[in-house]
Amino acid sequence: MFLNKSLHPLYRYQYLLIRYRKTNKNYSITSSSSNNLNSTMKSLVDSKQYEKALKLFNEQSQISTDFTINMAIKACTKLHDYQQGVNIKEKLSPKTLNNPYIQTSLIHFYMQCHKVDHGYHLFSKIVNKSNPMYASMFKGLITNNMSEKVLDLFDEMIIEPDSVTLTVLFNACAQIANNRAMKIGKNLLHKMPTNYQNNNVLLNSAIDMLMKFRDIENAEHVFQSMKKKDIISYNVMIKGYATNEMSEKALNLFEQMHLNLDNVTYIIIFNLCAELANDRAKNIGKKLLVEMPNNYRNDNVILNSAVHMLTKFGDMEGAENIFRSIKKKTIINYGSMMKGYVANEMSEKALDLFEQIHINLDHVTYTIVFNACAQLANDRAKKIGKKLLDEMPNNYRDENIVLTSAIHMLMKFGNVENAENIFQSIKKKDIITYNSMIKGYVANEMSEKALDLFEQIHINLDHVTYTIVFNACAQLVNEQAKQIGKKLLDEMPNNYRDENIVLASAIHMLMKFGDVKGAEDIFQSIKKKHIVAYGALLNGYNSNDDPSKCFKILTEMQDLDIIPNEIIWNILIGACSQIGMLLKGQYIVDQIPLHMQTKKQIQNSLIDMWGKCGSVKNAEDVYKSVSDRDAITYNAMINTFGRNGMGFEAIKLYREMPNNLRDEISHICILNACSHSGLLDQAQIIFNEIPIKTERIITIMIDCLSRLFVFDEAQKLIDDYEKTNAPYFVMYMALLSGARNNRNMTLSEKIYNRMKTLFPDQKQGLLSGSILLSNVYSSLGKYEQAKNLRYHEKKELGVKVKIGLSWTEVYGELVRFKAHDHSHPRSSEIYAEFDRLSSILIKYNYKFDSTWITRQMNEEETIESVLCGHSEKLAIGFNLIQKPIPEFIQITKNLRVCGDCHEFTKLIAKFYQRNIIVRDANRIHHFYPNGQCSCQDHF
Repeated sequence: MFLNKSLHPLYRYQYLLIRYRKTNKNYSITSSSSNNLNSTMKSLVDSKQYEKALKLFNEQSQISTDFTINMAIKACTKLHDYQQGVNIKEKLSPKTLNNPYIQTSLIHFYMQCHKVDHGYHLFSKIVNKSNPMYASMFKGLITNNMSEKVLDLFDEMIIEPDSVTLTVLFNACAQIANNRAMKIGKNLLHKMPTNYQNNNVLLNSAIDMLMKFRDIENAEHVFQSMKKKDIISYNVMIKGYATNEMSEKALNLFEQMHLNLDNVTYIIIFNLCAELANDRAKNIGKKLLVEMPNNYRNDNVILNSAVHMLTKFGDMEGAENIFRSIKKKTIINYGSMMKGYVANEMSEKALDLFEQIHINLDHVTYTIVFNACAQLANDRAKKIGKKLLDEMPNNYRDENIVLTSAIHMLMKFGNVENAENIFQSIKKKDIITYNSMIKGYVANEMSEKALDLFEQIHINLDHVTYTIVFNACAQLVNEQAKQIGKKLLDEMPNNYRDENIVLASAIHMLMKFGDVKGAEDIFQSIKKKHIVAYGALLNGYNSNDDPSKCFKILTEMQDLDIIPNEIIWNILIGACSQIGMLLKGQYIVDQIPLHMQTKKQIQNSLIDMWGKCGSVKNAEDVYKSVSDRDAITYNAMINTFGRNGMGFEAIKLYREMPNNLRDEISHICILNACSHSGLLDQAQIIFNEIPIKTERIITIMIDCLSRLFVFDEAQKLIDDYEKTNAPYFVMYMALLSGARNNRNMTLSEKIYNRMKTLFPDQKQGLLSGSILLSNVYSSLGKYEQAKNLRYHEKKELGVKVKIGLSWTEVYGELVRFKAHDHSHPRSSEIYAEFDRLSSILIKYNYKFDSTWITRQMNEEETIESVLCGHSEKLAIGFNLIQKPIPEFIQITKNLRVCGDCHEFTKLIAKFYQRNIIVRDANRIHHFYPNGQCSCQDHF
């Protein structure tokens, strides 16, 4: 009796046969045939020859046993051949159907064929349920993404789970990883019988589960408790560390291993090194690849991970060599290589490789190629991308990931309408789909549409949605954007308030709204500040005319050992460009690592910075050090010459610039240089050579003509432009500015009235125009008209006049002054110095020019007090009260310098025999000790 209950069914079956043979002499032939069939069926199933196994079973079903039937059901399961499995089941006798091994196999069969209801039905009819039956149900539910139901079924389980069932339960809990799963999983582990504590398969599943729970400490405890750790144990542990963003620990454990590695180890370590991509990871990954045994060099999955790793390292040559070594390339191999090209901004190569593929594409390939085309967005990419999209099989037209990439591609092409059509075709839109569409609208400067679509979302937002919508609001900066952005920020769940990227976008948005205090509060709330949050804050200070704060933040970063990246250095260089102080610029340059100073983007930014700081020599030195100059390099240097009044040098460099590199910015920079140097003839020659004259290029030419009072030609350019285009506000401002300089009241009035008619909504711009017209009235002594215009327009337009700001740096102290500023501790000394200077300069025939006063003066004010309150004069005064007076004085102003300040500064430079640099909103003025200015009064 004991023998019958304890033997494996095959052995029990053979035992019964021996007894049967003694009473039936004819059985031996049938018995022998059955045994042969059993043996052959098992051999075929074990060797994965499932079709052959089923063919043999069908041919000899008349001599089949329960064992043979079991093998046949397993073959059907592996092949997912539901119909044949059902046919076998329907022919089974009641006795066979009650065989627990057959029942277990049938449950497994139903579940693997995704017939969950059938599996449940069979399982519910079984009275004496065994652990293998539960295990088959649990596995099936996991396979069918119904892990929560595993826990429901476990709650009904009335027998103690064995090691196999426990393993499956741990796997289910790992997959769910919610509070219920954590409670059940940890409880099962705690109550696990001691005789299972040497079962590595079970313990490996427990480690995996704990790692998924982010319970690193207990996972480590289980791992350390294992007496004989196998390679799978190490793999699970290393993968767990990697999943929990503890990559350094993962590599530490890998380096402690003294076992032969398996294919899974190579895959995990290659992927881990790819994610880290630091020096240590590169050394470990490349060494592992070099030493990898030959028997793994034909494993496509391993080689795929190696290709991925090398592309992450930027070692495209090494990745290409591995890719070429793969004999039978699968679509996954092609996908990995193309993805690497895209990640390394080599999308042309990605498309070259795509065109070599002669096997069926999968959904990943479509996604990667669409992304490659999006990155390039040139004619070739548009042709390939659109053709691929048109020919894409219908089975991929329900794949949200593929369609989302297609939307992204079309948005990059500027083909918004087709992107919208694809979006509308998606039946079940997920948050990623909405994100792609909203991001596309933002990229195409259609933020109104982005916010409209956002307000239609009725599913849970993810961190990307918050990031994109904050960016949309930042781009729009109107009342709707402010309302949506602030409401979204206020209602944002706490789990996103630790996301640096989300908060960085919120900081960017608030800075764009001008809410610097709100942005600073968000920044201070971040517990672990990432470099991206620092970047958003620094950029915000620059955009809010407060670049001096950037240097304090840099000091904070350095105190916290946060190393600035290329983006941060570029922002800091931008802060120096905005302030325009040579000493501050040199201070930042001295801190940029030498290897970073050789990066093209940094070099281009430095050329621009030195140019804006008034150091043409330093800009030229950087320019000469750039080996592979691009359009930005040339444009920055041309603009430097032009901004500093070196028009001929700008023209010479423009002529040296390769034609294929010249772009719209190049033409704008050279025409601007000609305009500021009064080189009208040269400007006209260059303008006539430009093949495509854009709105901005025409505007600069109008500025050049107006600056030299050639108004008829300037007006003709406007008239010709408006034959095919809508009027452009900036063109009229350029014309009005020239008329102001010419003190042409009739023309100024005509232009301003035309502007009011054409651009009634451009309130801030119209206010600037009214100031120019007021200047004309004042310059002609029509003070009452000037006063009335300023009062009337300010009231009608309802906008504030931009406050004049000036910066100066004296002996390491960076100081900012507003117009009529009295906030500085030494203000009384500054104003006293001007009183002293005024009396001296008046003796040299200097007279304050009241025509530059365009507002009504208060009773207590004088012409002198009003003009001496201009921010650039206060900044100069701050330099003059120093002891000793600096040998070199530098000022940066956010507005255009007025004529009185320009004349005053020439006299100061001559009187004190100092070089003074003043950068205003338009150009840089170099005032020399001989009393002359580099602009030759073309300002």
